Amino acid sequence: MPQAFIFHDTLADFDPALDELLKREDERQASKIILIASESAAPTAVQQALMSSFANIYAEGYPRPESRRQTEAEILDYDVELAHHNRYSDPRYYKGVELANLLEAVTRRRAAELFAANDITADNLFVNVQPLSGAPANSAVYTALLQPGDTIMGLDLNHGGHLSHGSKVNRSGKVYNSVSYTVDAKTELLDYEAIERLALEVKPQIIVAGYSAYPRLVDWGRFREIADKCGAYLMADIAHISGLVAAGMHPSPIGIADVVTTTTHKSLCGPRGAMIMTHRRDLSLKIDRAVFPGEQGGPHLNNIAALAVALKLARTEQFRQLQERIVINADRLARKLTEHGLRVISGGTDNHLLLVDVKSVTHNGVHLSGDMAARILDLAGIVTNRNTIPGDPTAFSASGVRLGTVWISQLGYGEAEVDKLAEAMGTVLNGCTPFIYAAPGGKTLLRTKVDFAALQRARTLVNELTGKFPAPPASDTLNLTGTAVADFLDYALTTNARDLPAGQTQATHLYGPGLDFAARLLRVADDHFQLRFADADAAGAAGVWLAALSDGFAQFDDLYGKLPGPVVVKMA
Repeated sequence: MPQAFIFHDTLADFDPALDELLKREDERQASKIILIASESAAPTAVQQALMSSFANIYAEGYPRPESRRQTEAEILDYDVELAHHNRYSDPRYYKGVELANLLEAVTRRRAAELFAANDITADNLFVNVQPLSGAPANSAVYTALLQPGDTIMGLDLNHGGHLSHGSKVNRSGKVYNSVSYTVDAKTELLDYEAIERLALEVKPQIIVAGYSAYPRLVDWGRFREIADKCGAYLMADIAHISGLVAAGMHPSPIGIADVVTTTTHKSLCGPRGAMIMTHRRDLSLKIDRAVFPGEQGGPHLNNIAALAVALKLARTEQFRQLQERIVINADRLARKLTEHGLRVISGGTDNHLLLVDVKSVTHNGVHLSGDMAARILDLAGIVTNRNTIPGDPTAFSASGVRLGTVWISQLGYGEAEVDKLAEAMGTVLNGCTPFIYAAPGGKTLLRTKVDFAALQRARTLVNELTGKFPAPPASDTLNLTGTAVADFLDYALTTNARDLPAGQTQATHLYGPGLDFAARLLRVADDHFQLRFADADAAGAAGVWLAALSDGFAQFDDLYGKLPGPVVVKMA
């Protein structure tokens, strides 16, 4: 037998360092509450398909066009299909793709059957499942339908649009002429009359509807009217709401918009990828050519396999119930956050996401910024992203956070859990004290400190929701390391740590919110100290406080001050 050069070691055996990194990410996702509106947890079956051996092969091109009208049973009649392949081959540029053809064909068919709506049947819905993600899918549509310099009209990025809808920093705003519409300044809703006036004025070649941060229903029919009046194509980007659309929780643009794009990993709960759908055969041929060879090479077939599984899951009653729960949870979270004094953009939500105006939190006329709010929430164990809201001048000065309820709904959250989550968020955000920081170069930045008790209360609530609690302290001694550790301890303790020689100890004291502990400080090396307390409970409480001081956001004695750091605080 010839010697094989294919490695068969497990990841843990061959690359324990990366194995550890992956396990830490698993733990992060399990121990934190993830409210990123563009994220969801791919089901086990989807992940299994993603790891399939289809990842090993290339398949530039497409399955034979006739497969679009085949049923799934006909596509997967292996004897008949392989006999046909052996006699006639296929349009691909590579051989060895006879099964890849069936995979892509069945995935296209499942998508067509899932999204067929508004009198458009699956036989007449043309689906491309090859785009690698949402932005390339949108770019492919522009490549197919537009010429450089043509006008794209999409929602302004600061009002909830997406980079690929004509943002000046994106390819879509560089290659094409971008004219943005906005939401109404008072209602924070789409103003269709104003959008129509703008469209008739600028005569765009394409109008983009569908958004990354708009919490209300979209009137596809009204957009169709506007597009028809100005002679534009209508593209609906349902990346965020495709799961809701598939389950009937949001009106469908299929058959109304000329082209519909979507990612597959947000509310659809599939792998990271994208699809393009159209009921227009004439456009489908242009789109296929724009995706390949126009925008990308061979498709990621393992991703298409995982998408096939997700599309089958999306036709189940369980999936429909999940999407219903997503909408209910988003509405309740919006209402509960409002009760905690936080302003929700447009007054609520109709879909899976909501935007919180964190300018609701002020101190001496200074408001909390979106970046600071997201960072404080993350320290509490709640993962969000900063986001612009109507009125923000740029993405660099976002004053909102965007929340999505897909992931928590997958975990089974209902009223009780959402209420507790809102309490955690309201507690930690209202515990913030915003201030203006004079940065080098004459810049002024919005910063904040957070009340330690509020932070800890929020963390406790998060632990109760995730079922992940810190391990009981196992030692009465803390290890503190880092290049700035001596200066850090000079401020955190009552004694002079900087001048303590290596190998020497001294008595010291630690004060903090509810903390009053005597301790013994040992300098192990220049950048390594040990702090010993009377018992493990004291060490545990002290460690949490010192770690918060290292993070730099816990309120100390000076609102504008921050202890030197960072330092690593661990049980000895």
